[in-house]
Amino acid sequence: MWQFWLIASGIFFIVEIITVGFLVFWLGIAALITMCVSFFVDNIFIQAVVFIISSAILILATKPFVKKFVHNNNGTKTNVFSIVGKNAIVTKDINSINGTGLIKVDGETWSAEGKDGSNIEKGTEVEILKIDGVKAIVTPTSVAKKSEKI
Repeated sequence: MWQFWLIASGIFFIVEIITVGFLVFWLGIAALITMCVSFFVDNIFIQAVVFIISSAILILATKPFVKKFVHNNNGTKTNVFSIVGKNAIVTKDINSINGTGLIKVDGETWSAEGKDGSNIEKGTEVEILKIDGVKAIVTPTSVAKKSEKI
């Protein structure tokens, strides 16, 4: 019967390679443990119980450990959203009527629009509030600091 558990273990490991959940791996380990038990016990019922119990123990005991390392969601912002909240410099006047305006943040140039359609002069330091499509919605830093105090 040990051959069955060895084949089952191999199948579980192949399925784990195909999936990304890191759950089926523990079933493969449990099948290997059951294979070792099958060398000493011929009763299929006892082997099945060993497989179920070892699977449950492995999954439940390692779930917090695996979640800590595999699902490390520390909320790091990436791509476009990484600039939200940063300060930038207006490199071309922001004019809400003409829809023009550029800012420079982290060495990149972005088209920008003033919050509530406000106009902002070149050289003004602004805070990026959000990204709307391809434009950064900004407000002068002095305005942003005043609204934080309120």
